Amino acid sequence: MLTKRVIPCLDVHDGKVTRGIQFGRAEEGGLRIVGDPVELAIRYNEQGADEMVFFDITASSQGRNTMIDVIERTAAHCFMPLTVGGGIRTIDDISLMLKSGADKVSINSSALSTPNLITSGASRFGSQCIVVSIDAKKTAPDRWEVFVQGGRKPTGLDAVDWATKAVALGAGEIVLNSIDADGTKAGYDLVITRRISEAVGVPIVASGGAGKLEHLHEVLSTGRADAVLAASIFHFGEYTVAEVKRFLADQGLPMRL
Repeated sequence: MLTKRVIPCLDVHDGKVTRGIQFGRAEEGGLRIVGDPVELAIRYNEQGADEMVFFDITASSQGRNTMIDVIERTAAHCFMPLTVGGGIRTIDDISLMLKSGADKVSINSSALSTPNLITSGASRFGSQCIVVSIDAKKTAPDRWEVFVQGGRKPTGLDAVDWATKAVALGAGEIVLNSIDADGTKAGYDLVITRRISEAVGVPIVASGGAGKLEHLHEVLSTGRADAVLAASIFHFGEYTVAEVKRFLADQGLPMRL
């Protein structure tokens, strides 16, 4: 059985790691400054993080490119795989991120507007490098809709349908962000996570809602996710990555300790 992964997520806004409740608050002053992204990445690397994800959370809405400097400096000090997302719109953008030290790139809005970016990226760099990030919000009793631009804009697309199509186009991994749960620390959305996990044949990374150790166990077991993304519980010192991994291992999940 493949080991489950624990992945700290660094949401970067204006060069600093931030944390807020819900999507799309960067322009409203609703974000708390957490610290320097490279310093945090080094800390989590030392704690045994399996991977690290950087999201430039306002890049797609404000037309900025992702911070190359942060990736270069992190790659120079850390040896875990790095994923970077935000403002990646072209093959050249993907190439630049990978050359800067990223192992994977995460695309969201651009994957929807230019689906061929998934296919061409997978063809040129390998599907393992292409992660499609899906921001999903429950809009009806049994429907989760895909949103773009940091959760600001509805697309009308069903989240399971889009995940299935993205994988068919060449995505090697799906990051599923629950807009409803993000930043609330009330638990992951187990239902949509499990549905997408059962619908596709690539790893699913669950994001949004980690508050207690039990939440991470639930989404990896009941939700059938392959990895968990978390931010607040690490940034504010509630748990270390090592503590999370030990807890999950004690619950019987296969972990790299």
